Amino acid sequence: MARDMADAGRGGARTSPAPMGNRPAFLAFVADEASEAALRGGLPEALGALPFRRGDIRTATRLLEREPTPAVLLVDIAGIADPLQAMEMLANVCMPDVRVLAIGDQADIGFYRRLTRELGVAEYLHKPLTRDMVARLFGPHLAGQAAAAAEVLGRGSQVVAVCGVRGGSGATTIAVNLAVQLAEQGRGHVALLDLHLRGGTAGLMLGVRPGTGLRVALEQPDRADALFLDRVGIPISDRLRLIAAEEPMESEPLPAESAVQAVLTQLRQRFNIVVVDLPMPPGPAERAVLAAARHSLLVLGPDIAGIRDALALRKLAATMGSSRSTIVLNRSGLPGGLKPKLVEEGLGAPPDVVIPDLPRHLPRAANLGQPASRENAVLRRALAPLLQDIAGVAAGRTGGGFLGRLLGRGGK
Repeated sequence: MARDMADAGRGGARTSPAPMGNRPAFLAFVADEASEAALRGGLPEALGALPFRRGDIRTATRLLEREPTPAVLLVDIAGIADPLQAMEMLANVCMPDVRVLAIGDQADIGFYRRLTRELGVAEYLHKPLTRDMVARLFGPHLAGQAAAAAEVLGRGSQVVAVCGVRGGSGATTIAVNLAVQLAEQGRGHVALLDLHLRGGTAGLMLGVRPGTGLRVALEQPDRADALFLDRVGIPISDRLRLIAAEEPMESEPLPAESAVQAVLTQLRQRFNIVVVDLPMPPGPAERAVLAAARHSLLVLGPDIAGIRDALALRKLAATMGSSRSTIVLNRSGLPGGLKPKLVEEGLGAPPDVVIPDLPRHLPRAANLGQPASRENAVLRRALAPLLQDIAGVAAGRTGGGFLGRLLGRGGK
């Protein structure tokens, strides 16, 4: 359920796994003293004093809603009525690159296979634990000798491309507020990538000012590593990070397709969902995002040109392999705009999502640098179908069915 950690020296003394940024390298939640004693005795002494906390997977889920996800997480699922559902709830609050080890009271081989093969748990041991089994089967995951599962996670973390079919359609407003709601209601780790390198407004809407580092990553594929993106990314909340730029108008950024793919790869390893505010019309770099997207949100206003371009962009997204194109009619009811019936006739079907015109609330929120969806219930209700479709978050509840998407079941 995670990436390999670096091998700390073959044939010599092993050292503790290095922390990733401000993330702990290891954290364990164990419900009973006997299991904790076996784990402490079985893990290599050279790893040092590893942190253990009393509790089970439910304790871990509650705590990791507020604390950073460790690189390696060990949870106790003994006595849990529905351990698979508990794993799903845990996946909601963890970063995608975590490696999960589990202990429990079921010795059935079918249960083991479901955990390790279907859900991506790195290893599972049933109680009573012995020091020997812990050393043989859990030790390598901390020492960096086990095979990585990052490829699975790379397929599972999803990309959502938000495309304004024409300038002024309000795609950035939707991308910003969607990312905020996904992080706050879905409790997933969300990255908002603004590819408008000149004149982008995602940072303004969130009350922050981006730097210039993103351009380097988008022009030089070898610079798009995890540490570089950590420096470029701006924390908006504990579960939302903005990756954006603010290049001068006289500059001429030239994003490379391979560099965009490298940035997406890094983000998909660190975040459950990557929301991309995508400039239109699409060039090679933007098409790389469309090809990687599980959802393409095509945002249009209530006008004839928007209908024409939405149909053309939907056709292009289909040829690029985007799994799902969603037509979003923004500013419905705009004075002077087309009536909903005419928009439906032009599209050949009703739009998938309709967001009403909010002429007072949205400009005010943007000028204050505050996401409008936090204060505006009308906008939250309009975005609810997108949260349900993308993250499985039903209206009126938090949390959701991330696990199938997180662990790569079907789709991109």
